[in-house]
Amino acid sequence: MTMNSRRDFLKTGTAALLYGSTVFRNSRLTAESKHGGQYLNLPLGIQLYSVRDLLPTDYEGTLKQIADLGYREVEAAGFYSHSASQVKQAMQQAGLRCVSGHYSYNDLTTQFDQTIAFAKEVGLDYIICSSPGHKDPSQYKSTHPRGQAPAFTLEEWRWNADQFNQIGKKVHAAGLKFGFHNHTMSFKKQDGILPYNELMRLTDPAYVTMEMDCGWVVVGGGDPVELLQRYPTRISMLHVKDFNKTGTPPSFGQHPTSTALGQGSIDYGPIFKAAAQTGHIQHCFVEQEQYNMPPMQELKINAEYMRKLHA
Repeated sequence: MTMNSRRDFLKTGTAALLYGSTVFRNSRLTAESKHGGQYLNLPLGIQLYSVRDLLPTDYEGTLKQIADLGYREVEAAGFYSHSASQVKQAMQQAGLRCVSGHYSYNDLTTQFDQTIAFAKEVGLDYIICSSPGHKDPSQYKSTHPRGQAPAFTLEEWRWNADQFNQIGKKVHAAGLKFGFHNHTMSFKKQDGILPYNELMRLTDPAYVTMEMDCGWVVVGGGDPVELLQRYPTRISMLHVKDFNKTGTPPSFGQHPTSTALGQGSIDYGPIFKAAAQTGHIQHCFVEQEQYNMPPMQELKINAEYMRKLHA
């Protein structure tokens, strides 16, 4: 999910590796790793930020269209003025399960009790922090996460790690799981140190898991395969997206444009292999940042890609 407009929207399997032949039963992705014989059996999932322009005007209808494409699990990025009971009913009617929700650091620290109550009524398993906080936000001229992001220091990343541990303990005590979703800025080295590795070092595995956005890892200059191999038990959820090939080096302020899975620059075969080998991935969500065709048409291509990928 992009940082751009994330806060506004928040307010208002791994895809399992298909090995040898395509297996698609009951809208689930079944994966077998060539190395180690491990299996994953994950429902096809989608981050609802992908349909952020459709949900405000037709919440129930959009969810039903998503389900018709074969998606079975969703992750929310805002609930568009719907009550928890309305969200739960809409999900049930569409045949979807909302397993996770994205929240900004600010929401988690200023509206924690309300957030937890809402999440539990909807039936979420995970509370995911989609954008870190600043120790002293008053020092930044921009109030938008995208404007503040380049100014993140190692000290602030370490401060965030401590905050995540505290939030994670509270979420755990409430019977839910807490995690962090990365963007490109987690992969901008400072003094030779990668912030993402620092978060891994300083956060408590008992209270903080990671939702790795593979697309933003690649754009940020990281390697999802290396991270899965290095942290096999710390990453439990994946975001899957693709970007058009470009000759311009990516940066936080200038991302490549999105495209349908399998039509861009990211090869998910090795990533899904590494994910299957960890035996730890619980959910995988397709996320489309931008569209080159009608949304449902492109999301159908994404669903088919996830089902048909072979290693």
